[in-house]
Amino acid sequence: MPFDFKGKHVTVAGLGVSGVPAAKVLHGLGARVTVVNDGDDERARAQAADLEALGVTVRLGDGATLPEGTELIVTAPGWKPDKPLFTAAHEAGVPVWGDVELAWRLRRPDAAPWLAVTGTNGKTTTVQMLASILKAAGLRTAAVGNIGVSLLDAVTGDEEYDVLAVELSSYQLHWAPSLRAHSATVLNLAPDHLDWHGSMEAYAADKGRIYEGNRVACVYNVADKATEDLVREADVEEGCRAVGFTLGSPAPSQLGVVDGILVDRAFVEDRQKNAQELAEVSDVNPPAPHNIANALAAAGLARAFGVSAAAVRDGLRAFTPDAHRIAHVADVAGVAYVDDSKATNTHAAEASLAAYESIVWVAGGLAKGATFDELVTGAAKRLRGAVLIGADRALIREALARHAPEVPVVDLDRTDTGAMLQAVQEAQRLARPGDTVLLAPACASMDMFTNYNKRGDAFAEAVRELGA
Repeated sequence: MPFDFKGKHVTVAGLGVSGVPAAKVLHGLGARVTVVNDGDDERARAQAADLEALGVTVRLGDGATLPEGTELIVTAPGWKPDKPLFTAAHEAGVPVWGDVELAWRLRRPDAAPWLAVTGTNGKTTTVQMLASILKAAGLRTAAVGNIGVSLLDAVTGDEEYDVLAVELSSYQLHWAPSLRAHSATVLNLAPDHLDWHGSMEAYAADKGRIYEGNRVACVYNVADKATEDLVREADVEEGCRAVGFTLGSPAPSQLGVVDGILVDRAFVEDRQKNAQELAEVSDVNPPAPHNIANALAAAGLARAFGVSAAAVRDGLRAFTPDAHRIAHVADVAGVAYVDDSKATNTHAAEASLAAYESIVWVAGGLAKGATFDELVTGAAKRLRGAVLIGADRALIREALARHAPEVPVVDLDRTDTGAMLQAVQEAQRLARPGDTVLLAPACASMDMFTNYNKRGDAFAEAVRELGA
């Protein structure tokens, strides 16, 4: 690694889930660590006291000033690149790493390779599927990165791994210039976090960093040309292959679906003529189209690592998705109620809406600058009705009026948490036997709920009250 940390002055930008472990690791390596943090609340003060007891310097309420003598900054991934601290670092020639970059640089020579996943939607599910497949193959692994075990713990701890399934956000990739994965995938690309990145082009470029230096396979989404373009632009190791995944019949060097079977035409002998059966669509939980795509991406990365077809099947069968991801809550009077509170943007909601034939849609929240015309146009024929909640519900209501004027809409002028019970009751009134009442908000939750988990919990509780 380029830094001998002993005696070096390292500034850690931000407390929290990444900053505190980074400060502790760097202190343990002999660095002189200063932590700077914008906030100065009770939680930050408690974290500061913990670090100061170790001998780490902490400056609360001052995240803008570059501490004198700083030789390296390690930043929390969410800190925007245009912050004054980073401008000062650039002018002083001080490098800036994220916690992922730090973890990459701290790997031992015999460290486990990384199979890396990013994308606008589906990252967590795909990484969990991948870890399940790798475990089914008998490999020592963990889901790490933006999920589960922290990367710093994984690379500096005593646990030994054969391979790591790594979820990486666009923020993390922005601050990880040296990352070189064994194989990687960009699942999809849609506008998100543009306030942070500044433009769609910058967002895509940061996602594309995941392909840089790949050794074996760059796995891309055939249905999303932007992901293939990122592969073409990447500087990879000689012999690294582009491998596509598709919900249709796969061409050579692709994974896809044939007659309800997930098949591999990439990691087989004579892929022009042969295909390997991996699993059945029914082995994917839930078997919604976007989740089958996640399974194919996970299978592609696992196959790139040499995992058998049987392990792909067994790993997918063993996988259970996290809560609030297109989760069936209950059937009440012949109507299915499904919680996809994790659909916090239009791209995720589009995938969720495509999974059902006749839908009463519960939507709304904080739009984060999104527009809804394309989403409504694509879903219009599937909508039995819509119930809108949240601060920016008018944006969805107006899109429905423009593109689906025949769809009945209930606009609840409420942003209190109790609005969810009324929303579910209104959805029940609109629904008919055979319909699906689908919570796929296409918006963030913080106008009404602490997070999307609380929003999904409120939906599930309201459904249970219907069936009581």
